[in-house]
Amino acid sequence: MSTLAAAQDAARPKPPEDRGILGNIGRWFDQQAENINSTFKDAGQKLGNFGRQAGVVASTTVEGAKDAADAVARIPKARVFSGHELCKIAPNGAPDCITAAAAACKAKGFASGSSVGMTTAEICPAKVYISGRISGPECRTETFVSRYLCQ
Repeated sequence: MSTLAAAQDAARPKPPEDRGILGNIGRWFDQQAENINSTFKDAGQKLGNFGRQAGVVASTTVEGAKDAADAVARIPKARVFSGHELCKIAPNGAPDCITAAAAACKAKGFASGSSVGMTTAEICPAKVYISGRISGPECRTETFVSRYLCQ
């Protein structure tokens, strides 16, 4: 009987793990990035199919269809990346994550980029934690671009 109960427990779907509000927000950003990637991938496939179909349907304009397909192939593909790029502090005191995302994308060979997700952390020296505190005046807040869309 115990092996039957163990088999039934293994066959039951496990309830989704509750990761708290920050985990849910992170999961939402991951889903949005996947949606963006699939949208751009679908658009590229449809344009490629259009170029091929145009070449088959209009045999008199084969050269024009090839030129159109070549132009479509040159359109840069947008991709979402995960990373850890530090946002420098702007003159107004806010983190400048736009520049950080653009720099991360340029390092990957893309022309431009924008921030999709950010992470903020409080960075403290070890002496703060050793003294039993969790924060202090020695600590600083840093913001990082954790996901960015490159084009």
